[in-house]
This record gives sequence, structure tokens and C-alpha cells, in this order.
Amino acid sequence: MCQSADVDLDVSAREEGGRVVVVAIGEVDVFTAPQLDAELSRLTADGRVDLVVDLSRVDFLDSTGLSALVKALKRVREADGRLVVVVVADRVAKVFRLTGLDQLIPLHPSVAEALAG
Repeated sequence: MCQSADVDLDVSAREEGGRVVVVAIGEVDVFTAPQLDAELSRLTADGRVDLVVDLSRVDFLDSTGLSALVKALKRVREADGRLVVVVVADRVAKVFRLTGLDQLIPLHPSVAEALAG
């Protein structure tokens, strides 16, 4: 079975509590990670450097998705901002744990907790 290049990912952003919540829905992989990267790049270029990336409705995340988050983390830190991630699916959280990124990017179980943190 071959994976199609038209795997869906919906990325949107909204302001909440003075921070920007970036919501990704779907799979973040080699085909779709550029969408997430583009939105995070656009926001940080606009000076939006207090970001909550909501991956609670993402059921798959590969190294290209992690790369987009790491690039955003670098830009955010250079601007003295912060980036946190909401993760619900254990298979997504496991990717953060295996790579050690959970030590660099705070993970939260909900947007409410991420905003409160």
C-alpha cells in the first residue's frame, strides 16, 4: 500500500489569552509538515513569539514535523518568546520522548493547561 501525497493537514491560528494558539489537525509528515512550518514561520516573522502549538488532534508526527517545531523553537527563543505543545496521542508524545525534545519543548495535555502554564 502506497501513501498518497494528499494526506490532509489543517493548520489554523487564533489568539487566546494574549498568546497565539496554532492548531494542527491530521497527520504531520513529510508531505504536510511544510504547512505547519509555513504557519509557524509566518507568525514568528510577524513578531508572534508566544506560541501554543495544539497537536491534540494530530495522530501521526514524523521527523519533518519535529523539524518544523525545532525551527520555530529556535526563532521563538531568539526573540525571548516561548513555545509549548499540546499532545494527547501517546504515539505523538512518544516521538518527543524518544528524541529528547520533551526536555526542550514543554508538553501539555490540553490547551487550557498550556495557556495556564
